[in-house]
Amino acid sequence: MDQLPSVGPGNVLRDIIESGIGKTVRLTEIYRQDKASYIVLNAHLVNSGRMPDLAFSTAGDEGGGPLRDFYFIEQDDPSKVVETIIALVRERIPKRFGFDPVEDIQVLAPMHRGVCGVESLNRKLQDALNPVRAKFFDQTRNEQVERYGRVYRVRDKVMQIKNNYDKDVFNGDLGRVREINADDQTMMVTMDDRPVSYDFTDLDELLPAYAISIHKSQGCEYPAVVVPLLTQHYMMLQRNLLYTAITRARKLVVLVGSKKALAIAVRNNKTAARYSRLKHRLQATVDPRK
Repeated sequence: MDQLPSVGPGNVLRDIIESGIGKTVRLTEIYRQDKASYIVLNAHLVNSGRMPDLAFSTAGDEGGGPLRDFYFIEQDDPSKVVETIIALVRERIPKRFGFDPVEDIQVLAPMHRGVCGVESLNRKLQDALNPVRAKFFDQTRNEQVERYGRVYRVRDKVMQIKNNYDKDVFNGDLGRVREINADDQTMMVTMDDRPVSYDFTDLDELLPAYAISIHKSQGCEYPAVVVPLLTQHYMMLQRNLLYTAITRARKLVVLVGSKKALAIAVRNNKTAARYSRLKHRLQATVDPRK
């Protein structure tokens, strides 16, 4: 009930629960972290409509104090938010917490477009974490390929965005690009420790995944998440979106943005109405005499 509705039409899970046709259990405990975790504390605060504890609003806790698992870095300028996120992912979090910048840290953005949207962040993070190396300059045809307006490079982090039963890969699966063969027009991606081959014409099934949308992250978990929150995300600043982002992390959450945007998200518990009539149809199937 506290998670995000599906991207597509309908409201199936909520309608089934609200129909009352069967028994339901509401989970109130978060088991990903210790109960003393600030991730757990702040997730509960957000879910109840209260501001998270921002006592540790430092820029990555470089000061040598005890490590904590929840931080807020205040920054109102979108371009500086991007710079901060790059520095956090590339240098500060790996140095302080020991996380791998690609394997362990996931940037989650509320929207796809804009300076701090998924598409822009992916381009910036790709250049920061996986630039074209000088010694491969004369061999770039086997280091990267551009298709559908996106650049894919060897070592890139990518996400499958469609179910493909022939390849046994599914929407939301993450992988790493291992080989690009310009002669054969194929790209090899490692998914769950197994190689999966893609023709260049199939690359519309893959997206760069240094940053992904919060919606795409639902059902997943990561050691560390970094989340931009700005008023330019106004249309998507909702309590369940923020709650989902915070609870994707096992060990570390870093929010980067404005307190105003954070407050808007915490207060906004309204979701767009979806008129499916599924709840009423389910209720109509229940015989009141039984």
